[in-house]
Amino acid sequence: MVLDHEKDHSSRWAALASTAAKIGCANQTLHEWVKKTQVDSGTRGGVQSDVAERMKALERENGELRHANEILRKASAYFAMAALDRSFRR
Repeated sequence: MVLDHEKDHSSRWAALASTAAKIGCANQTLHEWVKKTQVDSGTRGGVQSDVAERMKALERENGELRHANEILRKASAYFAMAALDRSFRR
């Protein structure tokens, strides 16, 4: 709505303020939505929403894998020490 009615106002901010009042949200919130829409459509530089979501999911998965590797490393060290302990007791 903002981009469609921008030409009817003196500036983009005036179009934002008018539209925000009509839909009942804050001007800054609507401004962020417009910027996000422009990035997603390729008319503005930045990381698109789908790419950002994929990166976030991969970072979460990477963290989980690091945690699992740490657990496995500690378990391996524990069992190695137990095997050594058994060999000395015999």
